Amino acid sequence: MRKPTLLVTTFTALALTLGGCASSLTGDTYSRDEARTVQTVRMGTIESLRPVKIEGTKTPIGAGAGAVVGGVAGSGIGGGRGSAVAAVIGAVAGGLLGAATEEGITRTQGVEITVREDDGSMRAYVQAVEENQIFRVGERVRILTVNGTSRVSH
Repeated sequence: MRKPTLLVTTFTALALTLGGCASSLTGDTYSRDEARTVQTVRMGTIESLRPVKIEGTKTPIGAGAGAVVGGVAGSGIGGGRGSAVAAVIGAVAGGLLGAATEEGITRTQGVEITVREDDGSMRAYVQAVEENQIFRVGERVRILTVNGTSRVSH
C-alpha cells in the first residue's frame, strides 16, 4: 500500500516540476531581463502565415524524475538480485519515458509570421500561438526586438 502512494506522489511532483519549467514563447510575454529594457520597434506588413510546432524542452529534469520513479517502481518487483535488476531496468525505462513526457508536455503550437518590413527587407518570425491574438495576411504589425529576441504584435 505504501509503494502506490510513493508512485502517485512522485508522478505528481514530476508533473508540477515539468509544468514549472515551461517558458512562454508568446509575443506578449517578457523575461525579467527584458523588462524595462529599450526595444527597437520596426513596422511591416504580414506577407504569409504558416503553422509550426515548437519543440518542447529537453532538460535532465524529466529523465531524472522518470528514472527515480522507474527505479522505485522496479525495485518493488521480485526480491534479492531480481529486485536490483528490475530497479535498474525500471530506472532506464523511466528515464526514457520521463524525457519523452517532458518534451511532449512542453511542446507548443506556433506560427511562422513572414513580414515585409518598411525598409523592404523580408523576415520570418516564429512565436507561440496566442488565443486572443489572430494575425492576418496584409495586416500591419510591429516587430519589437530586445537583446536579440524579436516578437510580432498588433
